[in-house]
Amino acid sequence: MRFGYTVPQYGAFADPEFIRQASTDLESMGYDSLWAGDRILLPLTPSDPYPGGDGTVPLAFGTFFDPLTALTLAAVSTREIRLGTSTLNALWQPPVLLARTLTSLDLLSHGRLDVGIGLGWLRDEYTATGVPWRGRGDRLEETLDVMEAVWTGEVVEHKGALWTVPPSHIDLKPCQRPRPPILLAGYTPPALERVGRRADGWLSAAMPMAYLTSLWDLALEAASRAGRDPSALRMVVRVNPEITDSPAPADQVPHAGTVRQVADYLLTLAAAGAHEAFVDLQTASSSREQFLDVAHALVTMLRAG
Repeated sequence: MRFGYTVPQYGAFADPEFIRQASTDLESMGYDSLWAGDRILLPLTPSDPYPGGDGTVPLAFGTFFDPLTALTLAAVSTREIRLGTSTLNALWQPPVLLARTLTSLDLLSHGRLDVGIGLGWLRDEYTATGVPWRGRGDRLEETLDVMEAVWTGEVVEHKGALWTVPPSHIDLKPCQRPRPPILLAGYTPPALERVGRRADGWLSAAMPMAYLTSLWDLALEAASRAGRDPSALRMVVRVNPEITDSPAPADQVPHAGTVRQVADYLLTLAAAGAHEAFVDLQTASSSREQFLDVAHALVTMLRAG
């Protein structure tokens, strides 16, 4: 099982120099991957509650460094660690331009990019970007179609309900062939069906193991129905813990707990079928020092098993 950590990117951590420093430090600690999220605004009166907890949107989301720029800084500051988005809200950008940016990042990083895509949960962000909230699933399907054409076609052509690409040469291709791995987020049956039908893996979040495995089974079954190899799919799990000094009650782990408790939870994910897990402390860390100190303590425990 692989373990990752988030690129410092939002709230008090949205600083280019700290992104560089932390990326270098996290690679030297032995992490396998770095991950960046995607938010664009903090509404004064949000259209939708924040998933989990009491529904309050974290104030840190009001300062959010662009995810692909953060990963570009991480790419030039590191050598081997993989770089992923969890999740990139791909529908806010025209897919032909997004495919070009992702191709450039994959080339810049010498083939270290994982493209994790989600649909988001906040209607206000769709309003701000001029993208309809309704029809998100169909828009994602066509976005994937366009990017696939750009990445793999010798002559790129697409005719769809939303976009038309005339027969063209788009000769900038990713380092990873035929394309970077695509991971899709989501927790509904249609979302898990899409994972199994056309993605390389599922981006999940920490949840009770029985629920996690039941959703994963939906993706595996969908892959089988589509004539794909279910064993080729990856499950990647995001964990957003609040680190406590004293052990938290078992029903609060991994959303709260000591470093040891969080490490134990991450290790149990392998039994649930997870291939990778990563930790985001940016809404709970009090300082940059704590952000890196916890990272070091956590990876030391994980590597010790």
